[in-house]
Amino acid sequence: MTRSQLLLGLIILAITSLFIALLSGSSTQGPGEVLASILGTGDDATRDIVLKLRLPRALTAFGTGAGLALAGVMMQVLLRNPLADPYILGTSGGAAAAALIAMALGVSGLLLDTWAFFGALGSTLMVFAIARSQQGRTPGRLLLTGVVVAAGWGALVSLVLALSPDKNLRGMLFWLMGDFAFATDPLPVLIVMALATIAGMALARSLNVLATGEQQAALLGVAVGPMRSLLYFLSALLTAIAVTTAGTVGFVGLIVPHLVRLAAGADHRTVVPCSALAGGSLLVISDTVARTIVSPRQLPVGAITALVGVPLFLILLRRSRVTVD
Repeated sequence: MTRSQLLLGLIILAITSLFIALLSGSSTQGPGEVLASILGTGDDATRDIVLKLRLPRALTAFGTGAGLALAGVMMQVLLRNPLADPYILGTSGGAAAAALIAMALGVSGLLLDTWAFFGALGSTLMVFAIARSQQGRTPGRLLLTGVVVAAGWGALVSLVLALSPDKNLRGMLFWLMGDFAFATDPLPVLIVMALATIAGMALARSLNVLATGEQQAALLGVAVGPMRSLLYFLSALLTAIAVTTAGTVGFVGLIVPHLVRLAAGADHRTVVPCSALAGGSLLVISDTVARTIVSPRQLPVGAITALVGVPLFLILLRRSRVTVD
């Protein structure tokens, strides 16, 4: 499949998934009513449902999924391993733990995002520091360290939940499993996602070289240290935004870049934009399923992505024989 074909197909998928999200809900609206609402000619009640409830939620899910997929791409370059993603390496766990502690202290708004960012960045740096040995940082050692650190963050999250008031517990648990119920302003996550996509495409050639190894990249003129620091920063920022927006959503950053590479190769000029589109579409579809499959009750979107991601990745792992070495 060529790059243009894949991009066109993913653009169509993104538009389709967003339109299906606008159609789906506890009340039924037809395609004509949804289009009329988008054009500003529908009745007030339908327009409020479509434009004030469903559209912000769908766009927030798209931006969050795109951000998680991009974070996965960057971490897989850092580790040179397709098994890396923010969830497995503990970056999501660090952001979630910091955000929960901030919530318990009454922090909200931009300061909450700041806590999550430093939690994500601190966790990423911790993994790379602990994994360092006399032989350097091997991908397998980094991956195993990330799994252990993620387990540690999980224990801290459990402790925070155990000490939290009962009245806050259900909301915190649902948020941790992924929840877009309170998504009202998609603009911040969309802006960050768009800027990260542009940055990833601008750095695509350097990412291609860095993915072959740090020594090879240095020989070919890539400033490895600054590039690595930039990837730390971007992956932590994207993960923090995703966690504070929707809680902990796993497997998007793991599955999506892997599928894109299988479809179109490892050139990051293709991997970056296609991963953003595919990740956004996957999370929009997952959120639509989560809020409609047992309507009017809503399921956590993180449970849906896990139910899809675990078997899919096991199949891919068996077919492609991915290793952690």
